[in-house]
Amino acid sequence: MVTGTAQGMGLRIAEVLREDGFAVVGFDLQESQDGVVGNVASAADVERLTEHVMSTHQRVDVLVNNAGIAGIVPFEDTSLEQWERIMAVNLTGPFLLTQALGRIMLRQGSGSVVNIASVAGLQGVADRAAYNTTKHGLIGLTRTLAVEWGGRGVRVNAVCPGWVKTEMDVESQAGGYYVDDDITDHVPMGRFAAPDDIAQAVRFLAGDNARYVNGVALPVDGGWTADGSWQKLRLSKR
Repeated sequence: MVTGTAQGMGLRIAEVLREDGFAVVGFDLQESQDGVVGNVASAADVERLTEHVMSTHQRVDVLVNNAGIAGIVPFEDTSLEQWERIMAVNLTGPFLLTQALGRIMLRQGSGSVVNIASVAGLQGVADRAAYNTTKHGLIGLTRTLAVEWGGRGVRVNAVCPGWVKTEMDVESQAGGYYVDDDITDHVPMGRFAAPDDIAQAVRFLAGDNARYVNGVALPVDGGWTADGSWQKLRLSKR
């Protein structure tokens, strides 16, 4: 089960898991391959999705909470409507899905949940208070459920992407908030992530090769969160 599969990271994550032999069910507001159309923040839609998954496949082995939205605005100018919309998609959605599908995994005695958080869940990123809060919260949920469920056969981990070249990045850049160099000059590896970079991390955490990995928040950011040097020093070595 992968959310946000119509485009970007979710689309590639679904493709990679299919390559590994999983029967993937997608969940998105838009039509997607082998997908169910619905809103992750709607309890009724999540219930309908759960019924579909169980009637079609009779079990759930992996849940990837990928669906998310961004918002770039100074905190003092953030409206309640903006705050609640980002909270609903980025945090309430994973709550509803993980609870519904996690109950099935617990009955099975096996399963893997992979939450797509962000480097914004590990650091502060200016003008993204609502988004940052949801990603910090998602990492907190990940660690808590890893403790609650690890002994019952269900692992819960998070992937924390840096900046990824997706439709979301295109939209943010179109708003004039940053350009490519603002990101690549900050990343020690000197490039954006590609959706496949994130999908390969999900593949690892979802599969048996990570059978003793539980409660991690794995940065996939080209070294963004590791870097404490000043920019001129780093760029002089390229």
